[in-house]
Amino acid sequence: MIYLTYADPPSGVFSSQVNDVCNYVNKELNAGIRLVAFISLRDFNKNKSKIKKEVQNAIVLPMLPKANYWKFSVGILMLICLLLGEKIVIARGVLACNVALGVKKAGVIKKICYDGRGAIAAEWEEYKVAPYKNLILTIETLEKNAVLKTDYRISVSTKLVEYWKERFGYNDSEYVVIPCTLNSDFKGELPSGEAIKKNREDAGFHADDLILVYSGSVSGWQSFGILHGFFSPFLKENKNHKILFMSGEDVNIKKLINEFSEQVKCKWVEHKDVQKILSMCDFGILIREKSVTNQVAAPTKFAEYLSAGLKVLISEEIGDYSDFVKEKNCGQAIKEGEKIKVEKMSLEEKQRMTEIVVKYFTKASQKENYKKLLASLK
Repeated sequence: MIYLTYADPPSGVFSSQVNDVCNYVNKELNAGIRLVAFISLRDFNKNKSKIKKEVQNAIVLPMLPKANYWKFSVGILMLICLLLGEKIVIARGVLACNVALGVKKAGVIKKICYDGRGAIAAEWEEYKVAPYKNLILTIETLEKNAVLKTDYRISVSTKLVEYWKERFGYNDSEYVVIPCTLNSDFKGELPSGEAIKKNREDAGFHADDLILVYSGSVSGWQSFGILHGFFSPFLKENKNHKILFMSGEDVNIKKLINEFSEQVKCKWVEHKDVQKILSMCDFGILIREKSVTNQVAAPTKFAEYLSAGLKVLISEEIGDYSDFVKEKNCGQAIKEGEKIKVEKMSLEEKQRMTEIVVKYFTKASQKENYKKLLASLK
C-alpha cells in the first residue's frame, strides 16, 4: 500500500499528519504502508533528508517545476507501483488523488482512498490562495473526481463530508472521519505550578495575568481582520487581561498592540519552545470568520492547545470543534459581539484538557478508525 503526497512540503503538519501516521499504522497495525512524496525541486535534497529522517523507507521524488504539470507524475507513480507490486494508494489531497486516478485508469492499481484535508475549491474561491494559477478553472473538477471516483475516503471532519454531499452530490457511506492528531510521542505531561510561574516571568507576564494565546500563521482564513472587534472589549475590561501572538507580524495585530501596548505582545517563537510558552497561558485563540473553508476545517492547533493544558476560545461553526468545545466544557464557542467569558486555568483544569486530548486527538485514540480504513481497502 502506498501513501501518496504531491506538492506538500515537509513541515510540522507534514511530520505529524503524514510521517507519524505512516509510522503509527505500520508499527501498530502492520499496515505495510510505503510513503511516496513528490516535492518541489526547490531545496529538494534538504527536504528529502527531512522526510527520510522520519520515514526511512520513504520514496521522495522531485515534481516538475510547477504543480500544474501533475499529469506527468502519473507515469512515474505507475512505474513505482509496478516495481513494488502495489495495488492500493491512499492519496493526500486533490492533486495526489488525481495522479493516483490516472494510474488506476491504466489498470495498474485497484483501489484509491482520498485523504481529504479540507474544502479545496471553496478555499481557493474564498481566499484567493490558489498556488497554481492554471488550475483555478479545473480545481472543482479535480476535487469532484477525488470525492466521487475513489473507493474510500478519509475526512478530517463530519462537516467536510456534508460539504462533499452539498457540492458534489456525494451520497455514499464509504468514508471514515479521522481528525488531525498529535504526534505519537505526546506524553501529556505539564509543567509544575512553579515552572509555569517562572515561564510567565521570563516572558514578561505576571502570575495573576489571564493570558490568551494565538499560535500559527497569518494566512487569510485565520481571519485577523475581525480580531479588534472580538478582543478590544476584553482588553479594556481588565489590565491583567493579556494576549500573546506567536506568529508573524500582521497589520491587525499591530493595531491591537498600538492601542493596548502593555497588554498585547507578538513574537516569533522557536518550534522547540512553543509548547512551553503555550502551557503558561490560559486559553488558545481559534477565532475565524464564517466561511465554507472554516466550517469544514480541522485545525491542527485545536489539539495543540489542549495538549498544552489550554481551553480554547473558538468561533461558532468551526468544523466539528465548536460543538466539541460545548460538549466537553473545554472552552468557549463565541459569536462576534458576544462577551468573552474566560478564566485563569488551574493545574487541575489544565490536566483535564490533556486527558481530553489523549482520549480524542492522539493516534491511539483513532486506532479503530485506522483499522476500519485498512479493512475497507483490502
